[in-house]
Amino acid sequence: MSTPTSPRLGAGLSVDHRDRLMQCARRVDFPEGTRLFEEDGLAERFWFIRTGTVTLDIRVPGRRPTVIDTVNAGELLGWSWLFAPYHWHFGAEAMTRVRAYEFDAATVRMMMDADPRLGSALGHVVGQVLAHRLVSARVRLLDLYAAHGSGM
Repeated sequence: MSTPTSPRLGAGLSVDHRDRLMQCARRVDFPEGTRLFEEDGLAERFWFIRTGTVTLDIRVPGRRPTVIDTVNAGELLGWSWLFAPYHWHFGAEAMTRVRAYEFDAATVRMMMDADPRLGSALGHVVGQVLAHRLVSARVRLLDLYAAHGSGM
């Protein structure tokens, strides 16, 4: 079972909305192996990946964190910043060197509240990412654990 491609920022925002959002962006660089955030941590930022790959993982009792998806160049990393109580649902680690645009979540939420069209457009992009992540997690968990519960 394959998963759909993750939505890209350019596909969901107008040029004006992208330009306004980029005004509050900060360029960041993460070396390979850097933990960007931990599951259950406070989601105060999010990123649009410029180059590199980030793995998303979940904690599994008695095991190492299980990788459930990857985020690549051109994709949004993080959706938990948009939904209270603003805690990460996954962990994330730079699989390669990552260059990204980083956004302060509170600032972007205020922008979304002040401009309902921007809020709707960005909310739609984040919703697509959320749907993609849930499908990816489901597929990965089925790959990992289906044989254990199938009676085989």
